[in-house]
Amino acid sequence: VTGVQTCALPICWFSSGAASAVATKLTLSKYDPERVVICRIDPGSEHPDNVRFAKDCADWFGHPIVNMRSDKYEDTWAVWEGVRYIAGAAGAPCTRELKRRVRYQFERPTDIQVFGYTTEERDRADDFRDQNPGVTLETPLIDNDLTKEDTLAIIDRAGIELPAMYRLGYHNNNCIGCPKGGMGYWNRIRIDFPEVFARRAAQERDIGATCIRENGRPLWLDELDPNRGDKIGRAHV
Repeated sequence: VTGVQTCALPICWFSSGAASAVATKLTLSKYDPERVVICRIDPGSEHPDNVRFAKDCADWFGHPIVNMRSDKYEDTWAVWEGVRYIAGAAGAPCTRELKRRVRYQFERPTDIQVFGYTTEERDRADDFRDQNPGVTLETPLIDNDLTKEDTLAIIDRAGIELPAMYRLGYHNNNCIGCPKGGMGYWNRIRIDFPEVFARRAAQERDIGATCIRENGRPLWLDELDPNRGDKIGRAHV
């Protein structure tokens, strides 16, 4: 990102998902589009179809998207290798390093932060406000009583093909192999992206840390029963 912000701006954090896309569209209709900044943080491990979806959305918005990346880590794999930790009670380090730190470097306390929380995610929005009391958060989807399914339908009606991860049946458009996924999610990854599953299973052993825990104990991917879980992606960031 180049240049210096000189005034408070509505910043739409576009995650290449349907919800954030609709939240951005609503924000552009609320504010002078010349004041709105649309930011996409690329963690380096998303499905390549997200590039196409972002371009289609930029055309729909009639507004450019500012692309950002970490200047320290290339992708999620580099984060896990660097910190020797994948996920747990403290959360996922990839979210912190590849998304939050990048956002913190750009945003200013006076800016309006727009996120695509849907009506099902009121608790997440409340938690964000509690944890960031100095941030002005706007949630246009909650304000308009829009659900996740509503946002998918809006994108469809706009004539935009949904991202590949949605089309494969995943509930969210996260990185391929999100460490927040459970047994069903990882067994779905085992089927759709076997190379990612194998690489993560090997990395778990190398690092000595797992993505999944069962009854408080680590569950290694290379020991995961292929029949466990519902094989539907349930990870979220």
